[in-house]
Amino acid sequence: MQGKDVGCVSTSRRNVAHPSDRSDRIQSREFRSMNPVNPGTALPASSMPWEPTAVARFNENQIMVVKAQGAYEWHRHDDTDDFFLVLKGSLTIEMRDRSVTVAAGELFVVPRGVEHRPVAQEEAHFLLIEPSGTPGSATGGR
Repeated sequence: MQGKDVGCVSTSRRNVAHPSDRSDRIQSREFRSMNPVNPGTALPASSMPWEPTAVARFNENQIMVVKAQGAYEWHRHDDTDDFFLVLKGSLTIEMRDRSVTVAAGELFVVPRGVEHRPVAQEEAHFLLIEPSGTPGSATGGR
């Protein structure tokens, strides 16, 4: 199954059931063109919660859109900050000492090393920027 054409060439897609292995669930894409991308409409209607869809590459980073519903697992990034820009709905970023609710149009950066988990009570969409190859589980360096 391929996602919506968002100005790049889709090369493959791998579906993995477990949410802790997000690096294998990101839709692989080869970005060749310099066309505009609307991240608000780039998420395929068939996407599953917490399954990122890559829409662009910026230097050594992947720009992804993600559908969120329910809670993702607790994790941290030892080597990178975690960038969230909410496109639709709202997302609560729970940290061990506090929670921050991020509304559509707002962004929040979780500093490296801070344990957190994103939670969406209702379906939400957000843009995520991470270095290519960032592992997706607490046991994988997050």
